Amino acid sequence: MKLLCAPETHVFDPGDGAVHVVLYGQPGDPARGSAGQAAKQDILRAKLEAAPRAWDLLSIALSVVTADFAGLRDDSPDGWTREFELEIAVADPAFWETQAFQLEATLGFLTTDRWRLRFIGGGVQPAPPREPIRPDEDSVVLLSGGLDSLIGASDLVAAGKKPLAISQTVRGDAEKQAEFARLIGGGLRHLQLNHNAQVPGTEESSQRARSFIFIAFGVLAATTLARYRSGEIVPLYICENGLIALNPPLTGARIGSLSTRTAHPEYLHRIQEILDAAGLRVSVENPYHHLTKGEMMQRCADAALLATEAARSTSCGRFQRFNYKHCGRCIPCQVRRAAFLASGIPDSTAYVYERLGKDDEEHAGFEDVRSVAMALAEIDRDGFDTWLGSALSFPHVGDVAPLKALVQRGLSELKTLHEAYGVR
Repeated sequence: MKLLCAPETHVFDPGDGAVHVVLYGQPGDPARGSAGQAAKQDILRAKLEAAPRAWDLLSIALSVVTADFAGLRDDSPDGWTREFELEIAVADPAFWETQAFQLEATLGFLTTDRWRLRFIGGGVQPAPPREPIRPDEDSVVLLSGGLDSLIGASDLVAAGKKPLAISQTVRGDAEKQAEFARLIGGGLRHLQLNHNAQVPGTEESSQRARSFIFIAFGVLAATTLARYRSGEIVPLYICENGLIALNPPLTGARIGSLSTRTAHPEYLHRIQEILDAAGLRVSVENPYHHLTKGEMMQRCADAALLATEAARSTSCGRFQRFNYKHCGRCIPCQVRRAAFLASGIPDSTAYVYERLGKDDEEHAGFEDVRSVAMALAEIDRDGFDTWLGSALSFPHVGDVAPLKALVQRGLSELKTLHEAYGVR
């Protein structure tokens, strides 16, 4: 699939065979897509001045997330892997051409698709505000409305940090994000941004590129801080428990593999290399890459906040599909439920499928529950190392020993959950 992504001032050729995507504007034609207009307006309305290459990175991320919506996996030869050719308007095409291969490899790792990127001039670079606001926060934290980001932001405040909270607005979570920001540490400065990606025709639902746009929002916000403007490095915190971040395949067929690679150490390392090459002084960090979700809950510095708000957080991979309720049986839901058990905090979440071990027609076909059960059985039979195989064989994951121990502890939490519900 070919896409040409550029501002509305670009002269689009209707005969070039590409899907045309208007960046930071309205499509103006039902055959075109669009993305980013509201985010740009919100950033400028807040009188924030971002680094030029941070705007370029956002343009790239908006193009990628729009392509992710436009390319239907069912139409691909294997029913999953897609091929994209993107032509993207940026302000500094010569530099970004030097990063094309790294971006393509990083996106391939994230989405398991094949990407080819080419850059042209004419990208959006908003004029700086007359009187820019340069926030005095010392860092940025991504606040999704999920349990891990709630814990992460509250832990940062308890440690004496002053983070700027950035949220990617998601239907069903926007109000929750704002409420969490208000409650954490007496209130965080909070900016909610929405990519508003729209494409003509049917949209793909898998959305494997969503973390790329979230990180781009965070990077752009980090470059607006006074600390960044003074020449310092700004930490960008992506708070995700280590088990979900690593995404180890549960079975040989990868049935019910854990979530996506949104915070995988290999992915974050590659992102960091791109930021460093761009001269963007932002350090991407996941403070919880060696902790399970249960351990995050146990160690949360604000136990009172966690006790009252944890059940309100969102973990489910099918939250919208189940009318903004937790299904209770997807991998993220199982990890969440296991974490509550491990922490001893009562779980008042209303799960659509509460009884994981129930064996009847209504509860049949729990692929993710079966996948966890199969993984636990294989470990009992063949041993942990045989089951894990080469799942951690990436060049930039760091010391493998603590990661293996993390996965073992995370699976132990899941085993306790399955035993509690009599899963066979």
